[in-house]
Amino acid sequence: MTFAIKSLARFWRFFRKDEDGSETVGFALVFFPFILLPVSGFELGLLMTRHVMIERGLDMAVREVRLNTGRPVNEAQFKTMVCNAAGIIPNCMTNLRLEMRPIDLRHTGSNATNQIPRSASCTNLNRPFQPARNFTAGTANEMMVVRACGLFVPMLPEFGLGYFLSRMRGDGNYPLVSTTAFVMEPA
Repeated sequence: MTFAIKSLARFWRFFRKDEDGSETVGFALVFFPFILLPVSGFELGLLMTRHVMIERGLDMAVREVRLNTGRPVNEAQFKTMVCNAAGIIPNCMTNLRLEMRPIDLRHTGSNATNQIPRSASCTNLNRPFQPARNFTAGTANEMMVVRACGLFVPMLPEFGLGYFLSRMRGDGNYPLVSTTAFVMEPA
């Protein structure tokens, strides 16, 4: 046992005197955080851009529906309007799930038909053609709540912010939810 300790001490003494490669240690310690920050910043920028585009698409579609109360709209038409206005959302028609329901402001509280569920229903990518959770076209002067939920894959799912985003749901995707409310204009 003593021989092993002495031979290890001699081995380490050899490295203690030699200064070759000392800058490599500093570079290895500093390089990872300096790469982690820009990559995570780019991932966050992509996330925010996607979220803003979903918000824009939803707002543009809601404006179209709100002002055209004479024609009822179904989920496929509404999703097409959102995806056309959103622009850069990848696979928008399969990754986006919509929910639209009327809200009666006179009946608040524990009325189950009037409450909005807390959690958004996102698309199950294994079954992308699920029907809408609750999609009801409104009538004139009716308060409507619209929620869109999209699932996205991080750019670098094993590095930086993408690592945490890819493990958010357990399936490698992260959800982006956008909600808006509007009143249908009278015909």
